[in-house]
Amino acid sequence: MATLSALLWGMKTTKKVNVGNVTVGGGERVKLQSMCTYKTSSTEEVINQIHGLEKAGCDIIRVSVLDEEDAIAIKKIKNSISIPLVADIHFSHKLAISAIENGCDKVRINPGNIGAETGVKAVADCIKAHKISVRVGSNTGSIEKEFLKTYGRGATALVESALKSVALLEKYGVSDIVISVKASDVPTTVKAYTLLSDRVNYPLHIGVTEAGTEQMAVVKSAAALGALLLNGIGDTMRVSITDEPVKEIYAAKRILRAVGLDKNFVDVVSCPTCGRCRWNSMQFARRVSDYVEGFSKPLKIAVMGCVVNGPGEAKECDLGIAGAEDYCVIFKNGEIMRRVSSDCAEEEFIREINNIIYD
Repeated sequence: MATLSALLWGMKTTKKVNVGNVTVGGGERVKLQSMCTYKTSSTEEVINQIHGLEKAGCDIIRVSVLDEEDAIAIKKIKNSISIPLVADIHFSHKLAISAIENGCDKVRINPGNIGAETGVKAVADCIKAHKISVRVGSNTGSIEKEFLKTYGRGATALVESALKSVALLEKYGVSDIVISVKASDVPTTVKAYTLLSDRVNYPLHIGVTEAGTEQMAVVKSAAALGALLLNGIGDTMRVSITDEPVKEIYAAKRILRAVGLDKNFVDVVSCPTCGRCRWNSMQFARRVSDYVEGFSKPLKIAVMGCVVNGPGEAKECDLGIAGAEDYCVIFKNGEIMRRVSSDCAEEEFIREINNIIYD
């Protein structure tokens, strides 16, 4: 198992795999993924949703292919978006082939549920002919029976099931492979990916499946994906949330920032406050966070509850503010610059933020 030093020295260097015009693995930055919630044949809704995800920072988008109508729709969608498109296929090698022929950049399949081996071979031949990549995904709901019987529904069964599928694709000459082994709980997810990382050099797509609605999904994903990323594991990631897909991208970005893999943002630190706080620093911190959300600049800004401890506690920050009952102090690197009245504190602090950002 990798150690915490993996974060300091970089992620595990896996094989490079191209997904359209995006490279995953090989030391590249972790790529963010999401999935459309509309039926793929509803092309206008899908395209609009993808445009919103592109704007939010999504690198790769996945769509479900339930029937031939969905597979055909891929061509129109591809012509209207900029990011790579992955076709998600279950139970039909014919739909996988149709999706590839209509222009998808990658297919997500589980060879164990796609039919007979002749069907897997047909898909493998099509993948090679069109020079695209494939993601082999197993999760706790798709473990093959032989591994459930031997290992039970856990991390080892997840890994063995995925590796059997990988071996089958390798048998037919496919090598541009990304692997995922998702569980719906944090311990199994972390254990499965750790076991898998020790056994393969393929890039890994990490995530917690069926993670739930927003609050719990973000907590589960932060715990599992944070642990994996800190140990150098993960080349692409999805934060699965039962909500609008764009929330998945925002959450994924924040996880990358929290573990130190994305430093190009304004980090707002703020104390939880206590009885010494005599001003509304909670509301002030929320407004500052909202203001700087869209800026891409490595800065650290503090909103502290009191002038007694605030400047010293936030000494490592580029800029900060701390309050008393009727005034605030603005400081840089722990050194107080000036005192301002509470009435104009927000205006003055935003001006200082802008001076640094637009310098």
